[in-house]
Amino acid sequence: YWRQGLERYCADYRFTQLALPARFFSWRIRGNSLSWAFTCRETLEQDFDLVLATSQVDLSSLRGMVPRLALIPTILYFHENQFAYPASGDQRVSVEPQMVNLYSALCAEQLVFNSSWNRDSFLQGVRLLLRRLPDHVPAGLPELLADRAQVLPVPIDIGSPLPRQPGAVLQLVWNHRWEYDKGPAILLAAIRHCIEQALPVCFHLLGQQFKRRPSEFDQIEKLLGANPVAAGHWGRIEDRQRYLALLGGADVVLSTALHEFQGLAVMEAVAQGCLPLVPDRLSYPEFFPGRCRYPSSPLDADIEGRAIAAGLSQLLARARQADWPALPAMDDYGWAGLGPRYQATMRQCVADGLRSDWQ
Repeated sequence: YWRQGLERYCADYRFTQLALPARFFSWRIRGNSLSWAFTCRETLEQDFDLVLATSQVDLSSLRGMVPRLALIPTILYFHENQFAYPASGDQRVSVEPQMVNLYSALCAEQLVFNSSWNRDSFLQGVRLLLRRLPDHVPAGLPELLADRAQVLPVPIDIGSPLPRQPGAVLQLVWNHRWEYDKGPAILLAAIRHCIEQALPVCFHLLGQQFKRRPSEFDQIEKLLGANPVAAGHWGRIEDRQRYLALLGGADVVLSTALHEFQGLAVMEAVAQGCLPLVPDRLSYPEFFPGRCRYPSSPLDADIEGRAIAAGLSQLLARARQADWPALPAMDDYGWAGLGPRYQATMRQCVADGLRSDWQ
């Protein structure tokens, strides 16, 4: 989404793109440099002006195995960082992804993060990691990285939402990956409390599913199956126009995330006219006002589920009084607002590289 949008906006740039399948995470984050260095060497040794890599790229190894890349100014873009990612109960904890993030950041000329929360949690994670290392740890590394860092969110496609007044049943969208880090236990608790309180809310559960999904979704499916008023669309919508149409017809977009460095799905829904209801944690306070956030209790799904139900009850009351809240402004997060900043950052990185001694 980010890469394709950047290429569309910078139509006068010539992009060469390398990507690998989004699977086998532990191997992918450590092995991408090996995969590319010896299967795409001819491509990587072209005369580029700039390298724009994501934080999943093992940049230090790739630059070592393809020395030509070490002469090209490089921006490392962090959609997320491995220091603030919540571990699942069955996941083997490894410091390897964090070291890839750290080494890649140290050998990039410019670091760009999609939110202040992302940048700050990364820098704090680096500090904590360095304290754990036994000896010969250079001083001042977090400060060095902070000096190279700036915040540029992923731009979204801005829609033209029409003013709306919810009907008798509130139409709610939950549009996230069906994985543990998106808070399915909290979602289950919220749905249960809404049904127990007979709140007229219809839940549309969208997003990508995988072979293994959290068991909470089985419970949610049974719960919604027994309550037809609450049961909306179930599962991913492959056609983008149909997806946007559903967002455009919904009233509220809900997040229960335990891991969110920007919240593109929520931002895109808001740009289509949905009112956000998001937790008061992670990156959300940067993008949405307090009236759109519910109290954060991520360690107690039931408490947080009650908070969501309370928020929806208040919105239903406002809907009955024809006092539906105004949407948060999203215009600043479109390509028109952020695109020029991306171009300025890329041009500055190239200019700084041309002036440096190592070129």
